[in-house]
Amino acid sequence: MRFRACIALLLVLSACASSTPSPKEPAVRSPRLANLQRAAALPWTDDGRCVAQEASQPWPVLAERCFHALDHDRIRFNDPTRRCAVASAGAAAVGIGICVLAAPEIIVGAVIVTGVVVVGVAIKEALDAYERGASRERASPRPETESATREASASRRPKPEGSPLGRDGAPPDPPDLEPRARRPECTPRRVPPKGGHPFHNECADNIPHSAFRGANVLVNGKAFDALQPATRTLWEVKTDNFDTYTDDLQDIVIKSQVPKLLIERDLAKACGFDFRVGVRSAAHKVELEAAARELRGLIVIMDWC
Repeated sequence: MRFRACIALLLVLSACASSTPSPKEPAVRSPRLANLQRAAALPWTDDGRCVAQEASQPWPVLAERCFHALDHDRIRFNDPTRRCAVASAGAAAVGIGICVLAAPEIIVGAVIVTGVVVVGVAIKEALDAYERGASRERASPRPETESATREASASRRPKPEGSPLGRDGAPPDPPDLEPRARRPECTPRRVPPKGGHPFHNECADNIPHSAFRGANVLVNGKAFDALQPATRTLWEVKTDNFDTYTDDLQDIVIKSQVPKLLIERDLAKACGFDFRVGVRSAAHKVELEAAARELRGLIVIMDWC
């Protein structure tokens, strides 16, 4: 009961803290956007799905409902003001942790995160969706300019018959990739790593800014080795000790890998992702790119592996 009372108090404080905007901030600010931006700085084990689902709730409610999804191995809570210790007297440490996280303002030193935080995929998608909506709103004509826009459109000459341009002589719109990206099979999902190759898994986990560490990433029916969410790039890792192979074995490896890599590239591209292949030697990179020009520029030598 005392912990619930603490959350209720924080809800009141949150409302008070947001009632008077700073002179430097816009008068209208989306609570959902503020919650997503605040949560993006924290490590989540579910790639931010709980946060994306609860983002429209007040922050203290979101903090309570999604506290279980935090990566508790990488986060530590302090209570420098002792407010939570008093409000949650007798509560377990987890209760104090939720209280600290749910505070309407960020107190320096209250939440400490170790390591680099990669924005959860679900949080990034929610932020991108908000930005797309804001961009469309900014692009919409204002009411006072709509009549002028209609008059200007009516005065334009019709395009000549057979013109390769679109309406009013403008270039045709490029195909919209968003519906594909929203297909269920295009949503990255965490799946167990394939096989039992610790060295291979270590190379995949150490890809810079990789999400889903310790797991594979299921997209479009294919379990990829890694995902860089910030650049929407899917990775496959090849750990062959290629330089030590005989010429015949090198030829067999290249002929086996190239068709599969081309299929994986197409699966990633169909969902709007870039594709990269990590290899351990320059010779392996050269042979793959020589065998398929479509792979040129996609092969990366893993200097971390």
